[in-house]
Amino acid sequence: MWLIRNEEETNEDYGKRPEERTIEERIRNSILIVDKHSGPTSHQITDWVKKIFNLKKAGHAGTLDPKVTGVLPIALENATKLMPALMGLDKEYVGIMRLHKDVELDFLRKFIAENFVGRIKQIPPRKSAVARRVREKTVYFFDVLEKEDKNVLFHTKVEAGTYIRKLCHDIGEKLGIGAHMVELRRIKFGPFDEEQAHPLVEIKDAYDLWKEEGEEKYLKEILINVEDAIPHIKKIFVKDSAIYALTNGAPLYVGGIVRIQKGIVPGELVAIFSLKNELIALGIAKMDSEKMFSSKRGVAVRIDRVIMPKGTYPKLY
Repeated sequence: MWLIRNEEETNEDYGKRPEERTIEERIRNSILIVDKHSGPTSHQITDWVKKIFNLKKAGHAGTLDPKVTGVLPIALENATKLMPALMGLDKEYVGIMRLHKDVELDFLRKFIAENFVGRIKQIPPRKSAVARRVREKTVYFFDVLEKEDKNVLFHTKVEAGTYIRKLCHDIGEKLGIGAHMVELRRIKFGPFDEEQAHPLVEIKDAYDLWKEEGEEKYLKEILINVEDAIPHIKKIFVKDSAIYALTNGAPLYVGGIVRIQKGIVPGELVAIFSLKNELIALGIAKMDSEKMFSSKRGVAVRIDRVIMPKGTYPKLY
């Protein structure tokens, strides 16, 4: 899993392990998963989170329509720089589709599996924020769980950018009977699922308990450190001496690398970590893992987003 270039120690005088951050530091460097309720927009939910924590900056990934519920990742303050790593992730939903005429259950399952699983073509709905042109998307599965009269309970996993409401409409249209989506809940967003999601009232209660009584336990359970929010991004660990330049936007040269996760390919988004497991930056790989390991010189990663504040580590040469 790892290619080790060097055996290196870290200086405990600089930086801070994520688990040692104060609650204030954790808030500024975390994401949380809101269990969105029906009614408000994703932007309104994000604004409420910003007000709860009294922050200047917050941002959400993967917009949910007002009536749709479920998993909505929200990044706080410095963690908003993490957004490129949270875009384009697969999603899972459960929902109810209403058929306009009844069909037999086994026929419906077979029809959907043959026509709407795998690579599909989809035109975004008129109200969408993107251009209305034919797009190819992947539906990994669309399982019909139950059917009661014309109401169909389904569970689906899709590629980012797939419109479930349009998918239900297209199923009905191809069946020749019509259909529409009645209810929808997102149960998974990339690596995040319902078990990590918290209603707004629970988030506010945890924040108030910390502010009023100094109890950090519940807030810590809600906040996800930036380092733990990107398990899907491959990692590179670097020497303390490389960090100062990286936080100033300099590229990562192979000489600064300690260990590399296997499987990195050129052009891939990667995460650069300190030996204290702090996220330093996100960048675009310019070499594959093996070349980073074997090369004597050269740029391994071009920095895209610096996460760690400048001055966390001094200039060490």
